[in-house]
Amino acid sequence: MNAAVRAVVRMGLYVGAKVYFIHEGYQGMVDGGENIREATWESVSSMLQVGGTVIGSARCKEFRTHEGRLKAALNLVQRGITNLCVIGGDGSLTGANLFREEWSGLLTELVEQGSIEADAVQKYSALHIVGMVGSIDNDFCGTDMTIGTDSALHRIIEVVDAIMTTAQSHQRTFVLEVMGRHCGYLALVSALACGADWVLIPEMPPEDGWEDKMCQKLSATRSRGTRLNIIIVAEGAIDRHGKPITSSLVKDLVVKCLGFDTRVTILGHVQRGGTPSAFDRILASRMGVEAVLALLETTANTPACVVSLCGNQSVRLPLMECVQMTQEVQKAMDEKRFEEAVKLRGLFALMFPMSLVLLTFLLCILHPQSNFNVAVLNVGAPAAGMNAAVRSAVRVGISEGHKMFAVNDGFEGFCKGQIKEIKWADVGGWTGQGGSLLGTKRTLPAKHVDKIADQMRKHNINALLVIGGFEAFLSLLELLTARGKYDELCVPMVMVPATVSNNVPGSDLSIGADTALNAITTTCDRIKQSASGTKRRVFIIETMGGYCGYLASVGGLAAGADAAYIYEEPFDIRDLQANVEHLTEKMKTSIQRGLVLRNENSNENYTTDFIYQLYTEEGKGVFDCRKNVLGHMQQGGAPSPFDRNFGTKISAKAMQWISKKLVETFRQGRVFANTEDSCCLLGMRRRALVFQPVVQLKDETDFVHRIPKEQWWLKLRPLMKILAKYKTSYDVSDSGQLEHVMRNRPKELDASVAM
Repeated sequence: MNAAVRAVVRMGLYVGAKVYFIHEGYQGMVDGGENIREATWESVSSMLQVGGTVIGSARCKEFRTHEGRLKAALNLVQRGITNLCVIGGDGSLTGANLFREEWSGLLTELVEQGSIEADAVQKYSALHIVGMVGSIDNDFCGTDMTIGTDSALHRIIEVVDAIMTTAQSHQRTFVLEVMGRHCGYLALVSALACGADWVLIPEMPPEDGWEDKMCQKLSATRSRGTRLNIIIVAEGAIDRHGKPITSSLVKDLVVKCLGFDTRVTILGHVQRGGTPSAFDRILASRMGVEAVLALLETTANTPACVVSLCGNQSVRLPLMECVQMTQEVQKAMDEKRFEEAVKLRGLFALMFPMSLVLLTFLLCILHPQSNFNVAVLNVGAPAAGMNAAVRSAVRVGISEGHKMFAVNDGFEGFCKGQIKEIKWADVGGWTGQGGSLLGTKRTLPAKHVDKIADQMRKHNINALLVIGGFEAFLSLLELLTARGKYDELCVPMVMVPATVSNNVPGSDLSIGADTALNAITTTCDRIKQSASGTKRRVFIIETMGGYCGYLASVGGLAAGADAAYIYEEPFDIRDLQANVEHLTEKMKTSIQRGLVLRNENSNENYTTDFIYQLYTEEGKGVFDCRKNVLGHMQQGGAPSPFDRNFGTKISAKAMQWISKKLVETFRQGRVFANTEDSCCLLGMRRRALVFQPVVQLKDETDFVHRIPKEQWWLKLRPLMKILAKYKTSYDVSDSGQLEHVMRNRPKELDASVAM
């Protein structure tokens, strides 16, 4: 929420508005006085890394009354406030809409009371409202992600990862209760992200007899040699008859039926706290800027809107349409129309069946064998989330009836015959592992294509799933070219992008980039904190990315950087001098710290050392300078919840595409696929996950610098500059337009920013 507050304040000041804080939510609006204070640029400094909300939030019974809203209207009119940006859940946003609808009547009443002058009714005739949804439950219809959800998932996954080590040591079963009274999003996504054995959520109560099925699943898992079981329960989980399923009930059931050593952990308000994740900071910053733009464009006839996220794009939706659909979900659940509730949620419609496949071994036993062999391999540099993608591919493939093969060490291992069948249990516990457990190399297949074709024939490989970065893209192009010479390569091939650099053409996001962003953001927080209490200091930080400036730019936005130097936006000595002068001016105020990021290949002459020495020399007497090269720490570590789930979802979709193509291309006892659309890259484009023939992506690619020719995130750079107090132009051509809530979203739209 603090990132959203910061963005609204600074964007508001940037466009020339007077901005006010209303402390303690609606209670502060009703009470007035010191609760409503003018905000300055400096008053939102050092907020990005702080959890909760620094302006406070409170439930207010008085605002629910007409008298309370009358007091609130008087307090706003006295300060000339006619635009409200409300960050909250459906209750807060519904209250804001009611306030807006009553506004003219409230002003008339205040005139009659003599509290305001008659001309104030005309002067402040309309109250404009824009909402942003802040809720860790992700229970608001109309947006793929709400502010706070990703950070809550981080807290849950941190706890689960810690618990799994002790559970394995003692051969224990752990029952984890997570938040979600009416929405099972946190439970479902965390179950997928940690590879839980069972999950219970309110929208999809288990069928009668679930107790026996769950115990059979846990027993089967143990019999295969697994030393732990994880069961995740949403706090609002119920059975088909509306009876609550509590964590203690599940524990007692496991102990009684199986005799397993079982413990319960209730996460509680831990999920609400802590440092916000990089995703939440970026989401909130984008939403805050979009909210100010929406307020500037609104008219008396424009309905109150809520700024939402669809795929990777900001959209504006009528507030009450979203509220009504959210209420419809609860009504459907109350009336035990659970399938309808799941469809109205949108995201669950695809996620729940996938979770069943990934968590339930029984499905693969029941599925008929397809007699197709599918190979999975990692190519390029390691990226966190690769293992989650492999696990998903293997389990979905087995559930579809295929025999799955794992290739070690990329195409280098392929040509050497490092290929073996991989079973369901072999990928257990892979979601939380960083790096690449299969091993990965940058070797391209062209030099060894004859040996690769031999191995394809020897193991009767009918399809390929390649998980990797730019090298994986080049590899598919080379294999496509070699099809004319080797029939063995005429099989369906699909690539899933996985690279911290996020430089693969055809996809807005890549597996691993979010984990790298969190590593950068966390490190920047600590580096900035190191200057606390010292003299004014500027930090120069070098990030990875090759020639792609994604990590530097988006990491800079998440960390509150003053500048980010990248290859895609050329800079010269005049720009460097302007940045130094800008920081010098800031340092003369109460600002104590500056942050400058530089992409490793942004300029061959203006190196990190050069920029450090320049800032050191020019800042003498005002600030001193320090430099840090983050290096390979950006590639390591446990994958973030985002990357675990993006890898899981996108790989599952890729395997479903492979299954479809195998059936389509099977003729006369063999698979033969030699068309362009049988060699694809699966990427997220704005709102959709899209399969694109790799040959068609050649024109979009700068092969010399290994980046796409057009990159969506470049539009975020002016936003970073505005929030750092630079005067710049902001492109509003891509800003959200008022749309309507879609009740039946096509499956392709379920990108959900990969969540």
